[in-house]
Amino acid sequence: MSERAAPVWPAEFAERYRAAGWWRGETFGEMLRQRAEAHPDRIAIVDPVAGSRWTYADLDRRADRLAAGLLSRGIAKGDKVVVQLPNIAEFFEVIFALFRIGALPVFALPAHRESEITYFCEFTGAVAYVVAAEHGGYDYRALAAKTRANVTTLRHVFVAQGDPGEFEALSEVAEEPVGYGGPRPDDLAFLQLSGGSTGVPKLIPRTHDDYIYSLWGSNEICAVDENSVYLCVLPAAHNFPLSSPGSLGTLYAGGRVVLCPAPAPEVAFPLIEREGVTITGLVPPLALLWTEAAPGTAHDLSSLDVLLVGGAKFSEEAARRVRPALGCTLQQVFGMAEGLVNYTRLDDPVETIVTTQGRPISPDDEILVVDDQDREVAPGETGHLLTRGPYTIRGYWNAPEHNARSFTEDGFYRTGDIVRITESGHIVVEGRAKDQINRGGEKIAAEEVENHILAHPAVHDANVVAEPDPYLGERVCAYVILRSGAGPLKAVAIKRFVRERGLAAYKVPDRVEFVDVFPQTGVGKVSKKDLRNAAARTGASSAPPAPSPVPAPAPAAPSH
Repeated sequence: MSERAAPVWPAEFAERYRAAGWWRGETFGEMLRQRAEAHPDRIAIVDPVAGSRWTYADLDRRADRLAAGLLSRGIAKGDKVVVQLPNIAEFFEVIFALFRIGALPVFALPAHRESEITYFCEFTGAVAYVVAAEHGGYDYRALAAKTRANVTTLRHVFVAQGDPGEFEALSEVAEEPVGYGGPRPDDLAFLQLSGGSTGVPKLIPRTHDDYIYSLWGSNEICAVDENSVYLCVLPAAHNFPLSSPGSLGTLYAGGRVVLCPAPAPEVAFPLIEREGVTITGLVPPLALLWTEAAPGTAHDLSSLDVLLVGGAKFSEEAARRVRPALGCTLQQVFGMAEGLVNYTRLDDPVETIVTTQGRPISPDDEILVVDDQDREVAPGETGHLLTRGPYTIRGYWNAPEHNARSFTEDGFYRTGDIVRITESGHIVVEGRAKDQINRGGEKIAAEEVENHILAHPAVHDANVVAEPDPYLGERVCAYVILRSGAGPLKAVAIKRFVRERGLAAYKVPDRVEFVDVFPQTGVGKVSKKDLRNAAARTGASSAPPAPSPVPAPAPAAPSH
């Protein structure tokens, strides 16, 4: 792989990370083999829909046989294979087979359609595409047919679970294992999708060395061991349920991964009870849904020790609902597919857990908080987060122009997050740079306003975005979902409530819209991009005829 395609860590950094013990020289294929040899009969994967309960020996054997079949079809080390599978056991069979031969999975989400899949295949020169026959009422075989017709490099389509139609059934690919040379620990393991909210997702190159460190580093912080039972609720290919500590972290520890076919409480809660689930991870909208449903469930959730919430900022008011509702410890996660991951610790004080997004995994995670001119801000002040470290990439795959914008000359990744660091070293996320609302020159963090709205007893969830305004440039628009059974509420009641909580007048929402649901991304996070677009479409008709007053800022309040 050329440096242009996949920027690498400079030699002095790689040597430092190996010397420190972060990079252990392991590969995913070797990791699975070692676990299968150590405890072959222990259950590794549970697929409740298919009724599968694969042991570590089963998974190891299946990966070996599939790897042999892929090799015989001409799929070799370095080849790209787009993997678009739901939460089924075959997802792990496929990726470990590819890891074994050094071919690179390109992780796609079930929600992706023709535009994204065609782009992934064309951009990477993918030689194969793996799908389920159908999922969620959608026929992926039809998508595969269109993709193969449009992408000249695509030689194979493999279909899991169901009639393969014109393509080859994944179950027919397996052959007797043969000898083959696998990847090195510093080779690329896969290409992950960026979580960016604009444009086509960028591709993130992860190596065996760096990603495996994020797994065992997460396991140590989250107390994941061979007795852990992880419920994979979010799409399995997404970075959060894959590695924080996720399914791969659980497999590294020798624990059990239970695949949840849908995130709804009525699907997940019975699995928690039946399998004795000890740990799982959710994005904030799902965490809110679970905390509302848990008090009324008939299912025993007492085995659940830890709920990780990440993927987006979890507000303080929402965080306080977790333990009373679910009876487990909340562990906030703030990270990115590009690398850096932060966790609150299990023994942190409650106030730290509900008000911060944690501390980095590694002592070698370097953190900078800077102003708009890349100058470091004073301790405790708010600014842009930059980072580099042993599992944070040095550049996107085959994207030199974007890398020039997203990375500093000395290798720091510009995360796009607005944060501050507490005296204890915990990160507090104030929002994304694009989530900052500039109302007549006053900078407003959307998350701060959301947190106040969420304190209202009738509010289930809230999202605040910028709305174009001809006088102020931008004004504050709040989208609000009320709790089930809450009586009718008027916008003025929300405005009065946040004002009475002491929120500055210029931060009080100019417009409040009550909605039933928020638009979501493929992984279940709220799509603020879609909310901003909706606000822009509807804002003009509801804009006031004259500008709202904008108070002068307090003299001592710096603006970032």
